[in-house]
Amino acid sequence: MLCQLPFAVIVQLPYKFILSGSGSLELKQKIDESMVGRKRLFELSTVSFEEFVDYRTGYRYEEKLTDFLEIEKDKAMQLLTEYMQFGGYPRIVIATEQREKLQLIDEIYHSVLEKDIAYLLKLDKPDAFSDLIKLLAGQVGQLLNYSELSSTLNVSFQTVKKYLWYARKIFLVEIVAPYAKNIRKEISKSPVPYFWDLGLRNHAMGLFGDVRSASEIGFVFENFVFLILKEKRRLKATKLNFWRTKDKAEVDFVFESGKTLIPIEVKYKQLRRARVSASLRSFIARYHPENAYVINLSLKGTVRIADTAVSFLPFHELLGGKIVP
Repeated sequence: MLCQLPFAVIVQLPYKFILSGSGSLELKQKIDESMVGRKRLFELSTVSFEEFVDYRTGYRYEEKLTDFLEIEKDKAMQLLTEYMQFGGYPRIVIATEQREKLQLIDEIYHSVLEKDIAYLLKLDKPDAFSDLIKLLAGQVGQLLNYSELSSTLNVSFQTVKKYLWYARKIFLVEIVAPYAKNIRKEISKSPVPYFWDLGLRNHAMGLFGDVRSASEIGFVFENFVFLILKEKRRLKATKLNFWRTKDKAEVDFVFESGKTLIPIEVKYKQLRRARVSASLRSFIARYHPENAYVINLSLKGTVRIADTAVSFLPFHELLGGKIVP
């Protein structure tokens, strides 16, 4: 008697399939379910500042971009300002007129909210999601209060957290958790939001291409630094947090890699002298890091606080990725 066993014929085809999209949650879920072990996922963000500068300078300084920006300080500030105002969506980067850029960002913004959210996820309150994005745009680098968001949007606490999860999954926003040695405290404390694209964030605020106030542009610059740090740590086993105490001492970012801690302050200022803030001194006194950094617009130099070397770096020095552990 013959026993008929099931078998499979594996055919090795000389093809690779690249499936791209805006971050469809349904598509991701189906891929995870049906292609475990047979796929690789890549996150393709908008044009980075480094890529933006290369494009704007005709790729003449690819191998010495930091040197170029150090020498051409006025050009560096011009490029920084343009990137912080308009962001890095490719179609917007190559558009030559502000009117065209505005039309494009409006199209992208509504496409994300109406297609990815309203259509694919079929939310009960798509307007509440749109309003949440606007509220988050106004709270870049600031503590999130879920109860306050819930009250303002007139939705439940759970709905706010669910909508925020959706916003992260379609690459609109990212949240950074506080640094704490006690993991339970780290999870329970309020995070701060940042946007994946500065132009889209500005558009949500009605400020696309027109961010002017000192306080507003300071938060945009902080988001700009976050994007560079996030990109540089992408393939490294490094955590990125912020630090804040009950007495309101705060450090914008803290890298953690094993036992190594690196605090990073961000200052949208043309600093003239190396002055270490009370907050950064407080972190240094508590955790004794070997290195600390103050990212600013122009000043470069190092001072010592006890056993910690505090380096003041212009923003373009981040492109080399040397401060990432």
